[in-house]
Amino acid sequence: MVYLALILATVALDQLTKAWIVDSFKLFESLEIIPGFFNLVYVTNSGAAFSLLADVDSPWRHYFFLVVGALAVVGLTVAYVKMVKVNWYYCPALALIAGGAIGNLIDRIRFGAVIDFLDVYIGQYHWPAFNVADSAICIGAGMCLIINILDIRNQEARERQ
Repeated sequence: MVYLALILATVALDQLTKAWIVDSFKLFESLEIIPGFFNLVYVTNSGAAFSLLADVDSPWRHYFFLVVGALAVVGLTVAYVKMVKVNWYYCPALALIAGGAIGNLIDRIRFGAVIDFLDVYIGQYHWPAFNVADSAICIGAGMCLIINILDIRNQEARERQ
């Protein structure tokens, strides 16, 4: 099953890269890779994307993110079952999103926060640090948008004929 294989590959790559960062760096340590553009850095994020709710000091935050992550994986799998019948290309897109969600969910369970290590910046302007799971989620979401746009255009073309 391609869906499950892509999820497992995404989770494995995500967890292997995070394990390497944890073993190789001290918290907040940074290594410049491309001057003025890209660093490897070991940071944690107890919030959501872009550190949303990271400053909320409440025990519910951790459990909230665990429940949301688990529900997202279930919802994505239900969507996969329905959407793959419409267009097979939803399979890799939804698998990337689910794999990324699982990768970050594993971090929340193990560490209470997500490990981020990819630091893209220009001068002093830094994009929030991210990881392989976040990248997979963004790529999968982008794929879903492109598939939807192409499906709408194909549907409109069929209706004009």
